[in-house]
Amino acid sequence: MNSNPHQELKEIRSLMERSSRFMSLSGWTGIMAGTYSLLGALAAYYVIFQIKFSPASIPSEVEIYGSGRAVHYNYSDSTSELFSTQNLYLLGIAILVIILSAATAFYQSSIKARHQGVQLWNSTTRRLFVQVSIPLVAGGLFCIALLYYGNSGLIAPAMLIFYGMALLNGSKYTLKEFHSLALCEIALGLISLFFVGYGLYFWAIGFGVLHIIYGILMQKRYK
Repeated sequence: MNSNPHQELKEIRSLMERSSRFMSLSGWTGIMAGTYSLLGALAAYYVIFQIKFSPASIPSEVEIYGSGRAVHYNYSDSTSELFSTQNLYLLGIAILVIILSAATAFYQSSIKARHQGVQLWNSTTRRLFVQVSIPLVAGGLFCIALLYYGNSGLIAPAMLIFYGMALLNGSKYTLKEFHSLALCEIALGLISLFFVGYGLYFWAIGFGVLHIIYGILMQKRYK
Protein backbone atom coordinates (compact mmCIF):
# COMPACT_ATOMS: atom_id res chain seq x y z
CA MET A 1 0.00 0.00 0.00
CA ASN A 2 1.30 3.44 -0.91
CA SER A 3 1.82 5.52 2.25
CA ASN A 4 2.84 8.67 0.43
CA PRO A 5 -0.18 11.04 0.63
CA HIS A 6 1.12 13.24 -2.19
CA GLN A 7 1.43 10.25 -4.51
CA GLU A 8 -2.05 9.04 -3.56
CA LEU A 9 -3.48 12.49 -4.23
CA LYS A 10 -1.74 12.55 -7.60
CA GLU A 11 -3.19 9.15 -8.51
CA ILE A 12 -6.71 10.21 -7.45
CA ARG A 13 -6.42 13.38 -9.50
CA SER A 14 -5.23 11.37 -12.51
CA LEU A 15 -8.16 8.97 -12.12
CA MET A 16 -10.66 11.82 -11.92
CA GLU A 17 -9.13 13.48 -14.98
CA ARG A 18 -9.36 10.27 -16.98
CA SER A 19 -12.99 9.76 -16.02
CA SER A 20 -13.90 13.27 -17.22
CA ARG A 21 -11.92 13.16 -20.47
CA PHE A 22 -12.29 11.25 -23.72
CA MET A 23 -9.07 9.23 -23.85
CA SER A 24 -9.88 6.88 -26.75
CA LEU A 25 -8.46 9.01 -29.55
CA SER A 26 -5.90 7.14 -31.63
CA GLY A 27 -2.78 8.62 -33.18
CA TRP A 28 -3.67 6.81 -36.39
CA THR A 29 -6.78 8.98 -36.66
CA GLY A 30 -4.62 12.10 -36.97
CA ILE A 31 -2.23 10.44 -39.41
CA MET A 32 -5.02 9.21 -41.68
CA ALA A 33 -6.99 12.49 -41.46
CA GLY A 34 -3.84 14.37 -42.44
CA THR A 35 -3.24 12.01 -45.35
CA TYR A 36 -6.82 12.43 -46.59
CA SER A 37 -6.42 16.21 -46.34
CA LEU A 38 -3.19 16.24 -48.36
CA LEU A 39 -4.79 14.10 -51.06
CA GLY A 40 -7.81 16.41 -50.98
CA ALA A 41 -5.53 19.45 -51.35
CA LEU A 42 -3.88 17.86 -54.40
CA ALA A 43 -7.29 17.17 -55.92
CA ALA A 44 -8.39 20.75 -55.16
CA TYR A 45 -5.24 22.11 -56.80
CA TYR A 46 -6.03 20.12 -59.93
CA VAL A 47 -9.64 21.34 -59.96
CA ILE A 48 -8.67 25.00 -59.50
CA PHE A 49 -5.91 25.12 -62.09
CA GLN A 50 -7.29 22.72 -64.68
CA ILE A 51 -11.00 23.56 -64.71
CA LYS A 52 -10.52 27.27 -64.09
CA PHE A 53 -7.96 27.77 -66.85
CA SER A 54 -9.68 25.51 -69.35
CA PRO A 55 -10.88 27.76 -72.22
CA ALA A 56 -14.18 25.92 -72.42
CA SER A 57 -14.97 26.26 -68.73
CA ILE A 58 -13.87 29.72 -67.64
CA PRO A 59 -17.10 31.39 -66.53
CA SER A 60 -17.42 35.11 -65.99
CA GLU A 61 -15.27 36.17 -63.09
CA VAL A 62 -14.12 34.46 -59.90
CA GLU A 63 -11.28 34.85 -57.45
CA ILE A 64 -8.98 31.85 -57.38
CA TYR A 65 -6.12 31.21 -55.04
CA GLY A 66 -3.65 28.58 -53.93
CA SER A 67 -0.62 28.66 -56.20
CA GLY A 68 1.10 31.69 -54.80
CA ARG A 69 -0.76 33.99 -57.15
CA ALA A 70 -4.29 35.28 -57.00
CA VAL A 71 -6.26 35.85 -60.18
CA HIS A 72 -9.29 38.08 -59.73
CA TYR A 73 -12.55 38.07 -61.62
CA ASN A 74 -15.86 39.62 -60.71
CA TYR A 75 -19.11 37.69 -60.62
CA SER A 76 -22.15 39.83 -61.14
CA ASP A 77 -24.28 36.99 -59.84
CA SER A 78 -23.07 35.68 -56.46
CA THR A 79 -25.45 32.70 -56.67
CA SER A 80 -23.77 31.61 -59.91
CA GLU A 81 -20.40 31.67 -58.17
CA LEU A 82 -21.73 29.66 -55.26
CA PHE A 83 -22.90 26.89 -57.60
CA SER A 84 -20.11 27.11 -60.17
CA THR A 85 -18.53 23.90 -61.47
CA GLN A 86 -15.32 24.56 -59.57
CA ASN A 87 -17.05 25.16 -56.26
CA LEU A 88 -19.22 22.06 -56.60
CA TYR A 89 -16.11 19.95 -57.23
CA LEU A 90 -14.31 21.53 -54.27
CA LEU A 91 -17.35 20.98 -52.05
CA GLY A 92 -17.41 17.32 -53.09
CA ILE A 93 -13.71 16.94 -52.24
CA ALA A 94 -14.22 18.60 -48.84
CA ILE A 95 -17.22 16.39 -48.01
CA LEU A 96 -15.28 13.26 -49.00
CA VAL A 97 -12.32 14.27 -46.78
CA ILE A 98 -14.68 14.95 -43.85
CA ILE A 99 -16.53 11.62 -44.28
CA LEU A 100 -13.30 9.60 -44.53
CA SER A 101 -11.77 11.40 -41.52
CA ALA A 102 -14.91 10.97 -39.40
CA ALA A 103 -15.25 7.29 -40.33
CA THR A 104 -11.58 6.66 -39.50
CA ALA A 105 -11.91 8.52 -36.17
CA PHE A 106 -14.99 6.48 -35.24
CA TYR A 107 -13.37 3.17 -36.23
CA GLN A 108 -10.03 3.82 -34.49
CA SER A 109 -11.70 5.22 -31.36
CA SER A 110 -14.04 2.21 -31.19
CA ILE A 111 -11.09 -0.18 -31.26
CA LYS A 112 -9.18 1.79 -28.60
CA ALA A 113 -12.26 2.12 -26.36
CA ARG A 114 -12.84 -1.63 -26.60
CA HIS A 115 -9.24 -2.31 -25.58
CA GLN A 116 -9.59 0.11 -22.66
CA GLY A 117 -12.87 -1.49 -21.62
CA VAL A 118 -14.81 1.77 -21.75
CA GLN A 119 -17.92 2.95 -23.58
CA LEU A 120 -17.27 5.02 -26.68
CA TRP A 121 -20.48 7.09 -26.41
CA ASN A 122 -20.90 8.47 -22.90
CA SER A 123 -21.55 11.80 -21.18
CA THR A 124 -17.97 12.99 -21.80
CA THR A 125 -18.14 12.11 -25.50
CA ARG A 126 -21.46 13.93 -25.81
CA ARG A 127 -20.03 17.07 -24.20
CA LEU A 128 -16.98 16.87 -26.47
CA PHE A 129 -19.20 16.49 -29.54
CA VAL A 130 -21.33 19.52 -28.62
CA GLN A 131 -18.34 21.74 -27.79
CA VAL A 132 -16.57 20.88 -31.06
CA SER A 133 -19.71 21.09 -33.22
CA ILE A 134 -20.68 24.67 -32.33
CA PRO A 135 -17.56 26.40 -33.83
CA LEU A 136 -17.53 23.97 -36.77
CA VAL A 137 -21.14 24.70 -37.75
CA ALA A 138 -20.62 28.45 -37.26
CA GLY A 139 -17.43 28.28 -39.34
CA GLY A 140 -19.15 26.33 -42.10
CA LEU A 141 -21.93 28.91 -42.40
CA PHE A 142 -19.38 31.73 -42.31
CA CYS A 143 -17.41 30.13 -45.18
CA ILE A 144 -20.59 29.71 -47.24
CA ALA A 145 -21.31 33.43 -46.72
CA LEU A 146 -17.76 34.31 -47.81
CA LEU A 147 -18.18 32.25 -50.96
CA TYR A 148 -21.62 33.71 -51.66
CA TYR A 149 -20.26 37.26 -51.54
CA GLY A 150 -17.19 36.46 -53.62
CA ASN A 151 -14.58 36.45 -50.83
CA SER A 152 -13.28 32.96 -51.55
CA GLY A 153 -9.70 33.98 -50.77
CA LEU A 154 -10.61 34.16 -47.07
CA ILE A 155 -12.16 30.69 -46.90
CA ALA A 156 -8.93 28.79 -46.12
CA PRO A 157 -7.95 31.15 -43.25
CA ALA A 158 -11.51 31.02 -41.87
CA MET A 159 -11.56 27.21 -41.97
CA LEU A 160 -8.26 27.00 -40.08
CA ILE A 161 -9.32 29.56 -37.46
CA PHE A 162 -12.76 28.06 -36.79
CA TYR A 163 -11.33 24.53 -36.75
CA GLY A 164 -8.71 25.63 -34.24
CA MET A 165 -11.45 27.20 -32.11
CA ALA A 166 -13.39 23.92 -32.25
CA LEU A 167 -10.33 21.98 -31.05
CA LEU A 168 -9.70 24.56 -28.33
CA ASN A 169 -13.31 24.27 -27.21
CA GLY A 170 -13.08 20.48 -27.00
CA SER A 171 -9.58 20.28 -25.51
CA LYS A 172 -10.94 20.37 -21.95
CA TYR A 173 -12.71 17.04 -22.59
CA THR A 174 -9.91 15.09 -24.25
CA LEU A 175 -6.12 14.77 -24.53
CA LYS A 176 -4.13 17.85 -23.47
CA GLU A 177 -2.27 17.81 -26.80
CA PHE A 178 -5.52 18.92 -28.44
CA HIS A 179 -4.89 22.35 -26.93
CA SER A 180 -1.49 22.70 -28.63
CA LEU A 181 -2.88 21.56 -31.99
CA ALA A 182 -5.72 24.08 -31.63
CA LEU A 183 -3.33 26.98 -31.04
CA CYS A 184 -1.22 25.95 -34.04
CA GLU A 185 -4.30 25.83 -36.30
CA ILE A 186 -5.52 29.26 -35.13
CA ALA A 187 -2.05 30.82 -35.51
CA LEU A 188 -1.69 29.34 -39.01
CA GLY A 189 -5.12 30.67 -39.97
CA LEU A 190 -4.27 34.17 -38.75
CA ILE A 191 -0.96 34.16 -40.64
CA SER A 192 -2.67 32.96 -43.82
CA LEU A 193 -4.97 36.02 -43.71
CA PHE A 194 -1.96 38.02 -44.92
CA PHE A 195 -1.06 35.54 -47.69
CA VAL A 196 -4.39 35.05 -49.42
CA GLY A 197 -2.80 33.81 -52.66
CA TYR A 198 -1.32 30.87 -50.77
CA GLY A 199 -4.57 29.72 -49.13
CA LEU A 200 -4.49 26.17 -50.44
CA TYR A 201 -0.92 25.68 -49.20
CA PHE A 202 -1.81 26.89 -45.71
CA TRP A 203 -4.88 24.63 -45.78
CA ALA A 204 -2.69 21.63 -46.68
CA ILE A 205 -0.24 22.45 -43.87
CA GLY A 206 -2.97 22.96 -41.26
CA PHE A 207 -5.23 20.04 -42.06
CA GLY A 208 -2.59 17.77 -43.56
CA VAL A 209 0.91 18.21 -42.14
CA LEU A 210 -0.10 19.30 -38.61
CA HIS A 211 -2.53 16.38 -38.28
CA ILE A 212 0.12 13.89 -39.37
CA ILE A 213 2.69 15.31 -36.93
CA TYR A 214 0.07 15.31 -34.15
CA GLY A 215 -0.92 11.73 -34.98
CA ILE A 216 2.67 10.46 -34.93
CA LEU A 217 3.33 12.12 -31.56
CA MET A 218 0.10 10.69 -30.10
CA GLN A 219 0.85 7.24 -31.46
CA LYS A 220 4.26 7.24 -29.78
CA ARG A 221 2.99 8.71 -26.52
CA TYR A 222 -0.26 6.81 -26.01
CA LYS A 223 0.13 3.58 -27.98
